[in-house]
Amino acid sequence: MNNVSSVLTRKNFQPVTVSPGTTVIEALKIMAEKNIGSLVIMEGDNFQGIVTERDYSRKVILKGKNSTETKVSEIMSTDLPSISPSDKIEHCMELMTMKNIRYMPVFENNKLVGIISMSDVVKETILAQKETINQLHSYINS
Repeated sequence: MNNVSSVLTRKNFQPVTVSPGTTVIEALKIMAEKNIGSLVIMEGDNFQGIVTERDYSRKVILKGKNSTETKVSEIMSTDLPSISPSDKIEHCMELMTMKNIRYMPVFENNKLVGIISMSDVVKETILAQKETINQLHSYINS
């Protein structure tokens, strides 16, 4: 199966970032506008964490906090495992399943180079299976 770099190449976009002082409502508006489920929290060039729709529902709505006053730094996930572009997709799937997370930062030389989602992992797995099936068809028909 392929590695993380092949997914990042196929996605061909940089993660959407905001600063730690961004309000939750601003973050939600950005996610809705871009049709994405997470934002990367950066302070300058330093990765701080990821805020997701799940963080919003569990750490704002269910706790009775105010979306216009709460900052993303208060609800972001910071204890995420990280991966590198050379890591295998299977490894990502294992980590995401074990940690019950949907998004993971990808670092190369301590620099954030992308975000991989569970959806990316599933798509890559399906593509790999289709490729295997096509190879088997070719082998059988030759």
